[in-house]
Amino acid sequence: MKICIINGSPKTNKSTSELLIGYLIPFIKENEIITYNVCEINLSKAQISRIQSSEILIFAFPLYIDSINSALLRLLIELQNRGFRNKNINVYCIINNGFYEGLQNHVAADIMQNWCKATGLTYGQTLGIGAGEMLPFFKDIPLGHGPNKNLGNAFQKLSQNILSLNQEEDLFISPNYPRFLWKIQASLCVWYPRAKKNGLNRKELKNKAN
Repeated sequence: MKICIINGSPKTNKSTSELLIGYLIPFIKENEIITYNVCEINLSKAQISRIQSSEILIFAFPLYIDSINSALLRLLIELQNRGFRNKNINVYCIINNGFYEGLQNHVAADIMQNWCKATGLTYGQTLGIGAGEMLPFFKDIPLGHGPNKNLGNAFQKLSQNILSLNQEEDLFISPNYPRFLWKIQASLCVWYPRAKKNGLNRKELKNKAN
């Protein structure tokens, strides 16, 4: 089957979406796969034609304020305006967010389902993943093990549905990792360093929060 994977992250490289695409490809590698980065798509006639001629479209992207980012939105609008001559296309999504709960992705999943209805394509399933910012720290841990146990099981189910062209209920997961530890590590490894980089300290952050 012809599978087109679109990395919908606004980051040009080393994004969590890129990591998740890397996890998925071994499960579906026996097919003809092409991958585009939404930041690098210039919407040329050849690119649009390749997307339109795919049998399966997979969108992997981060959650932006419970929705999708502007770069991906631009592409979706362009594809909808150009239309799809082939309506026998199944669409699957992999959405990650910075919250612990994967369920936080449900609004973005609904948006993608509505886009499928507008374009006449078949909505297959969304895999919504929580604690996306933490995944790169666990990239050396095999899927299906430790904190990546739920992630590995979810990719098994998603890939089976993709290869079978099945439509299933959306799947939302959180990491196999205590929420209180995730909160501490997110502060120490992500938020405090970013605050420092922007000239803020912990005390100022707490004062602004109050």
